[in-house]
Amino acid sequence: MHAPNQAAAVPLTAPVANGTFCPQSQRRYVLIAAILASALGFIDGSILAIAMPAIRVDLGASLAEAQWISNAYALTLSALILAGGAAGDRFGLRHAFVAGIALFVVTSLACALAPNAVVLIAFRALQGIGAAIMVPGSLAIIAKAYPKKERGRAIGIWAAASALTTALGPVLGGLVLSAFGGGIWRAIFAVNLPLGLISIYLLLAKIPADAPTEKRSLDLAGGALATLAFGALAYGLTSVSASGESHMAGPSIAAGAVLLVVFILFERRQREPMIDLSLFRIGAFAGANVATFFLYFALSANLFYLPMLLIAGWGLSTAEVGFIFLPLSAAIALLSGPVGKLSDRIGPRFPIACGSLIVAVAFAGLALLAYAGFHHFWTGIFPLMALMGLGMALVVSPLSTAIMTAVEDKDTGAASGINNAVSRIGGLIAVAAMGSLAAWIYANALEVNAAPGVPGFGEPPPAGLSPALDAARIAASDAAFSAISLVTALLCLLSAVIAWMTISGEALPWSRRAEPRQGEG
Repeated sequence: MHAPNQAAAVPLTAPVANGTFCPQSQRRYVLIAAILASALGFIDGSILAIAMPAIRVDLGASLAEAQWISNAYALTLSALILAGGAAGDRFGLRHAFVAGIALFVVTSLACALAPNAVVLIAFRALQGIGAAIMVPGSLAIIAKAYPKKERGRAIGIWAAASALTTALGPVLGGLVLSAFGGGIWRAIFAVNLPLGLISIYLLLAKIPADAPTEKRSLDLAGGALATLAFGALAYGLTSVSASGESHMAGPSIAAGAVLLVVFILFERRQREPMIDLSLFRIGAFAGANVATFFLYFALSANLFYLPMLLIAGWGLSTAEVGFIFLPLSAAIALLSGPVGKLSDRIGPRFPIACGSLIVAVAFAGLALLAYAGFHHFWTGIFPLMALMGLGMALVVSPLSTAIMTAVEDKDTGAASGINNAVSRIGGLIAVAAMGSLAAWIYANALEVNAAPGVPGFGEPPPAGLSPALDAARIAASDAAFSAISLVTALLCLLSAVIAWMTISGEALPWSRRAEPRQGEG
């Protein structure tokens, strides 16, 4: 009669048994909580790009402020994600995971209530701190709750659910924005409240606390230096596009570079550094991370600025534009497994280089479409996004393999964390730098000083704008985005070259052992 109550009243700290702290009957709650927490981050990031034009209109945000609405979150997440992962080891995964979700949810609610762009930017930065604890905890708590023989299946379910939420989030968000108008953008942040509260309830009421594994240093000083360094770089790059602040670009970029050197020197002297810089002495590891930076720089720039072009520039509905993320998510979900097996057999070099080249072709196609003024979504943009999705599906799994196999087994966790941070830093710098490029080309193409009343790049046109000025605005928007896509296509090409030159092209040892001998099979 008392069994249900006893099951609900979990002990404060469960002993480790069979390599896991969580009893079998309660592991499903870990999986559900991790999936919901992952959905918070995935949905929030992808829908924000679709909602950005509406946010700019509602809050009167400039292009530079729009960049920082994205980058404030990306900055704290990328700079602190390694420290956030260490927090799970130091305080226990459940405690750290709950704290990260709670901070993410509270700041999401604050974002939903933000009265202006500056307040929204501030709370986005705090939201990124919550994500830096929550994101690494999502997968780590699954790995710690399930024994090794069940871990692969659990992670597979988590990955499939994450891919589904990533694919459907922007589609549903676009439909909601289209149906209820731009003011509904606040619901994007408010929806995090029920999802987060369910996750926290499951973690606290249904799952025992795990014991801390080691008293690791969180290296908060290193995290602060990284935040200041990348923040100064991003601010300098963004200032180029901000009227009245361009004089700050040079000093800010210089300060960021100096702080980055200070951060590297500081990390080299730490006994437990946030980033193990010695791993970059390994050629394959360094090459894979450089390729990651360029590829995710390109991906982030296009996925942030393309919705602006389509919604604000071409006047497409958010319901239609919400589908641009679907091919990417679907391709990665469907092809990562087979591509991973292929990578094991032939080595990761060819899939990564080939995939990067395909992404380069897709982005070059976007540049040509925009330059030619071919304003067709389903026959122009969507097929190229599907091609880009195919290329990324060829890269994602082999790139993880290349990172993991380049280092010793004891360093795989650190290597994975560094690569995750590198991809996010690439996105941070991309949004800052490419926005300034777009603003500069837009202003020059439009001769904006001679055309008062014309909105900035990515900003919806006001009612009553004359047809001639509107046509000039659209052409200038096409030119600006075409430049972004051309630059990112070249970076993807560079990523392919670096991957080919530095990453192993040999079959992995476990693949060779698995191959049947002559006459077998």
